[in-house]
Amino acid sequence: MTSARRRVAVTGASGFVGRATCERLASGWDVVAISRRDGAGTAKVRGLDDPEGLRAAFAGCEAVVHLAARVHVMRERSADPTAEFRQVNVAGTECVYRAAAAAGVRRFVFLSSVKVNGEGRATPYVESDAPAPVDPYGRSKLEAERRLAALRAEGGGCDVVVLRSPLVYGPGVGGNFRRLLHLAELSLRWPLPLGGIPNRRSLVAVGNLADAIGCALALPEAGGRTLLVSDGHDLSTSELIAALARGMGGSAHLAPCPQRLLRTLAALAGRRAEADRLLGSLTVDSSALRTQLGWTPPLTVEDALAATARWWRTREASA
Repeated sequence: MTSARRRVAVTGASGFVGRATCERLASGWDVVAISRRDGAGTAKVRGLDDPEGLRAAFAGCEAVVHLAARVHVMRERSADPTAEFRQVNVAGTECVYRAAAAAGVRRFVFLSSVKVNGEGRATPYVESDAPAPVDPYGRSKLEAERRLAALRAEGGGCDVVVLRSPLVYGPGVGGNFRRLLHLAELSLRWPLPLGGIPNRRSLVAVGNLADAIGCALALPEAGGRTLLVSDGHDLSTSELIAALARGMGGSAHLAPCPQRLLRTLAALAGRRAEADRLLGSLTVDSSALRTQLGWTPPLTVEDALAATARWWRTREASA
């Protein structure tokens, strides 16, 4: 006689990270996919402010993975972005946690962001660093982490694991990473002034992140921890574009250019923030997840970038 499989609910299940997480967890868990969208196998809720719907969806679940969030908006149209971020990322997270606790859930995995730590520095961030978020998104994620800690301290709630992630990529990615894919594709045909950039950036493949979430669910010793997650192999912007170009079947044409000139030109074009992302460093030390919890990323950086690049070329060819 086989024992019943454990149940886990995943909020934001229809999103980029949510889809990969549900797929990864399905091999060992009965997954309840939580979304505001209709779909096969999905438990639909009105939103993160729907405690009754959430509690019903969490019934019988041992764990909840909370991925639903308001993320970076490339063209912000809200008159009050801070209020929008707080409503979803702070109040919404509290509602989800309270519903999970009321349903008897034992473990709550919260996907946070390296933006809680800051926007980058010369040395990698570690878990013990004092948080220093600089934008509404990062501040809302930090406030959500602190709210969860306070709720847990009240007693009787779920055990919380926080994972802080850098930029996530993989087939189906959106947002800022698509700009890098555009640049890599352009570099196959034209020389770009992005050679020899000496920065370092930490990334995490969506498959690796989903696997780390599975680790955070399964290991008792992860309880109560805040952990940084990454692929474990940092790249410069030049190396990243070159790797994506290889995945597209070619070689990047990258010419060196003084960073001061690049920043000046970007500022004149109104793209200072974009230049900061391309030229600046933002790295994390995710060794605690490996050495203390025994996690190993299943995907190499080269393979994950190549898969992303192949998806991009196939997508562009069929567009």
